[in-house]
Amino acid sequence: MSEHDELPRALVVDDEREVADAYALRLRGLCDVETAYDGEGALAAVRDREIDVVLLDRHMPGMSGDDVLDELETMDFDGRVIMITAIDPTFDILDMPFDDYLCKPVDREDVRAAVTQQCTVLGYATLGAYFSVESKRQVIATELPADERDSHEEYQRQHARSQRLERRARRLLGDAAELLDAFDDVTRENR
Repeated sequence: MSEHDELPRALVVDDEREVADAYALRLRGLCDVETAYDGEGALAAVRDREIDVVLLDRHMPGMSGDDVLDELETMDFDGRVIMITAIDPTFDILDMPFDDYLCKPVDREDVRAAVTQQCTVLGYATLGAYFSVESKRQVIATELPADERDSHEEYQRQHARSQRLERRARRLLGDAAELLDAFDDVTRENR
């Protein structure tokens, strides 16, 4: 599998191993799926690898899903979070920083549809960020000499960020190639 054929990355977090493993199985073929069976394991997984979507149980012993959600927000997690829980929602969820809320039990197609939707939303947001960063980089690349670009730390940082954003957009959006090609066809150099 090439880097452009890579699947979106999902993390399923539930203290009940059989439940986490069942959701992971439901996502097979749609995502590259990891599982964590507690809050600490979830946070470690997010720190170790770029995760696109977290499916998070609210009620877990020790560090609850709400605690994990708060920690993800503190970490500036740039993926999407779907709460999957048996806890009936109340008005407390209005201020919680998640992107979707599914009440257990959730069937296979609903899990897959929710993950697909969140990957699409994240993909287009990533594509927008990529276009912003890459348009600036391309202008500098066409207007300034290579030796100046190579020695400029911020330019190098933005170039690396642009590459990460492009890889992520391609991973999340099957139709990203057409949009990226159209973007690349715009001339940004001084004539």
